[in-house]
Amino acid sequence: MGERIVDTNRTNLLGEIEVAPEVLEVIAGIAANEVDGVYAMQGRFSKKMKNVFGKANHKKGVHLNTDEDGLKVDIYCYFKFGVNVPVVAQTIQQRVREQVLHMTDISLAEVNIHIADIVPEKTTIQELFDLDTEEDEK
Repeated sequence: MGERIVDTNRTNLLGEIEVAPEVLEVIAGIAANEVDGVYAMQGRFSKKMKNVFGKANHKKGVHLNTDEDGLKVDIYCYFKFGVNVPVVAQTIQQRVREQVLHMTDISLAEVNIHIADIVPEKTTIQELFDLDTEEDEK
């Protein structure tokens, strides 16, 4: 992965405000995870183990990139079985864009949704670990 440079500096009468890229990832992760129809965010096995032991990683499944067009967010998630995929994906895009703009006054150029899998209702946590292990091996 290349170096991430994000213009998150704002100057006002009182001084300068700088938002770390990790903060934007956390905001986007929480906003996406709260959308009805999202089962979980995709993360690596070690990050899932932290969740089991009580440490929530809100930026998992969220990747921030910047180029000449602006700031772009890629969100990788699992959807619940039976949901309307386009509607849920568009809702995630809208919520993430709104929350980042509302909380940081930063406008996103793109919010890209990557659906890693559709999860049946009776899937266990261990089965999700197995999905991430397969991803890491590729």
